[in-house]
Amino acid sequence: MVLNLNHLGIIMDGNRRFAKRLMKMPWKGHEFGAKKIETVLDWCHEKNIKTVTLYALSLENLKTRPKKELDYLMEVFRNELKNKKFREKIHKNKIKVNAFGKLNLLPQDIEKSIKKLVEETKDYKDYELNFAIAYSGRQEILDAIKKISGKDIKTLDEKKFEKYLYTSGMKNPDLVIRTSGERRISGFLLWQAAYSEYYFIDKMWPELTKNDFLAALDDFASRQRRFGS
Repeated sequence: MVLNLNHLGIIMDGNRRFAKRLMKMPWKGHEFGAKKIETVLDWCHEKNIKTVTLYALSLENLKTRPKKELDYLMEVFRNELKNKKFREKIHKNKIKVNAFGKLNLLPQDIEKSIKKLVEETKDYKDYELNFAIAYSGRQEILDAIKKISGKDIKTLDEKKFEKYLYTSGMKNPDLVIRTSGERRISGFLLWQAAYSEYYFIDKMWPELTKNDFLAALDDFASRQRRFGS
């Protein structure tokens, strides 16, 4: 079977529950989850998946999670943004990095580091890595509508509307994988993933194996996509 998969979206769920299972503080799971990201990106590279979008932090979680957990998560973000091995791999493989969401709600140093990495990689064309941070699909659509406000909307269609989304210019995801056994999308790319295929994995994000990943790709390759027809 041919793997016609250009854009993979991943909802990385289960970090906290994985940590609890190991009898560690819930927020320690984010550290395990961050390490898994690098591994999974290597698997994507092996399969020549050109674009990967990771749901790193929802806007709802940013507003509701305990401060101590968020502080720890922000420290994980800081460490990964400074991770020399990760940054070298980004530049070696010419990966264009994007980040979208309410980045202004993040600590200023993290927002600055993210924007710096985005700027450094803006001209790369081989691969694309997107981080949805402080992100909400509903908020994205609302923000798009606000941009259109005051303009003539009589000629507005889907293609024109997509230009106002955070993901303007990006292709929609072909497949969305969610870990942890939950069967919901939690506001991830609500507009863009309208006709994506979904694959749900019962394992927590940090315990995802390569066999689990390949099983998801095999399942996708076996499907006949209909795009609503």
